[in-house]
Amino acid sequence: MAKEIIYSAQAPEPIGPYSQAIKAGNLLFISGQVAIQKPSGNLITGNIADETQQVMKNLLEILKAAGMDFSHVAKSTIFLKDMNDFPKVNEVYGSYFKDMPPARETVEVSRLPKDVNVEISCIAVK
Repeated sequence: MAKEIIYSAQAPEPIGPYSQAIKAGNLLFISGQVAIQKPSGNLITGNIADETQQVMKNLLEILKAAGMDFSHVAKSTIFLKDMNDFPKVNEVYGSYFKDMPPARETVEVSRLPKDVNVEISCIAVK
């Protein structure tokens, strides 16, 4: 099966040797996104709700580059630096999935890239 790199100029550049997303058949695998604003490159970390909102915006831009939106997301993973932030992250995240939310797990980790508080990855299908 052929793989295709999906790239959005509206989402942050990868900060390592990976692609924003890879499309394989009808599946889209989106790398974990953090709250980097494009094009300024500013990192949002002062408020977990604002940080999560930016992460979701970054995910949406990549989905759009693949001709998809959040209704196509089948699975997501949320990585949190502090599980006490879960209610606020969940509230912002849930606002993007009104109907048929995807399967998901949320895990607390000791550290994330650029010392952010939240990172989210997802798999979409079309």
